[in-house]
Amino acid sequence: MTNKKSSMNAPKATDIPIDRKVVLSEALRRRILNMELAPGAVVDEIALGNEFGLSRPPVRELLRQIAAEGYIELETNRAPRVAAMNHDSLRSFFLAAPLIYIATTQLAALHASDAEIEQLKRIQQQFRQAIDSKDVENRVILNDAFHLEIGKMAHNEYLMPSLRRLLIDHARLGRIFYRHPTTDDMQRDLELACDQHDQMIDAIERRDPQAATQIVQAHWELSRRRMAEYTAPSGVEVALAY
Repeated sequence: MTNKKSSMNAPKATDIPIDRKVVLSEALRRRILNMELAPGAVVDEIALGNEFGLSRPPVRELLRQIAAEGYIELETNRAPRVAAMNHDSLRSFFLAAPLIYIATTQLAALHASDAEIEQLKRIQQQFRQAIDSKDVENRVILNDAFHLEIGKMAHNEYLMPSLRRLLIDHARLGRIFYRHPTTDDMQRDLELACDQHDQMIDAIERRDPQAATQIVQAHWELSRRRMAEYTAPSGVEVALAY
């Protein structure tokens, strides 16, 4: 009788892996967004399984899931790799980003609920705290969360996959924008970006898609200029002798 009761009270074998998969999922996404796992780096299934106490099948299932989201690339007979950032992908990113950000913010201004706007305000409050405290990691993560939340508020299932993929590279490129230590001009840009987030919220709350468009365009230009430093760094001055 005792054995039967203890077996009934014991956690199911499937309960633990589900929880560990959630932890691994969040950790892996964060490592990729923060460039702890560099673009093109091999994702070691065995090491992840050992670290998070999972066998290979649930790890592989998770990798397939985040591959569908654009975080990693899966190819037959090759180890999983973090999604690359090459010339073609970056060109596509810079062309598509303003279009997708404008579209999602316009639709959010038309369709967002009051509860969703309040959630966006909470994310923005955390983002501002990260700016003020010079918390580099959370600046990137919370900026990603802010724009993703706007995408959800747009209520458009066709835009969301593109936005999710876009935000992965935006976060990775944003490592140059949110670097530490912060210079004076960088801090000014960070504070301006934060103010622009507030203006986006205001335009959405006022149901003004035209104003939202203008703010997003200015916000994108600020980010684009900083991210371009990563993709096209300044040349090194070299003395030439003739």
